Amino acid sequence: VVLEVTEGILIDDPQETKNRLDALRKLGVNIALDDFGTGYSSLSYLQKFPFNRVKIDRAFVASLGTGNTGAIIQSIVTLGHALGMSVLAEGVETDEQRVLLRLAGCDEMQGYLFARPAPAPEIVRALAPPTPALRVPAAAS
Repeated sequence: VVLEVTEGILIDDPQETKNRLDALRKLGVNIALDDFGTGYSSLSYLQKFPFNRVKIDRAFVASLGTGNTGAIIQSIVTLGHALGMSVLAEGVETDEQRVLLRLAGCDEMQGYLFARPAPAPEIVRALAPPTPALRVPAAAS
């Protein structure tokens, strides 16, 4: 189980939030910092809170290949790994983005390139093992 937390939630009562996140980690819940780089982006959050994963916001992924976005993504990946976190990129829509993110060392990716959002029953069906074909016994000769 992964709980995704946006940076905005960390501001209201940081100590209470830290206490609750620590308790959840002790229960085995993984904690992801969602939309990293677009909100308040205090690097102290990465030290203070018990995150397992940093999620690169889709805005960076969408502009990958232009300007200094590649350097920003590389920095986030390097920082996340140095702090013992996995790094996930959101909003991956093209194979070019996938390749560039993999070259930057991004651990995981999500987006329309891989799958569209779907209702839970549809996802369950898609993940279910295939049912074996029915065998019809051969007629006795």
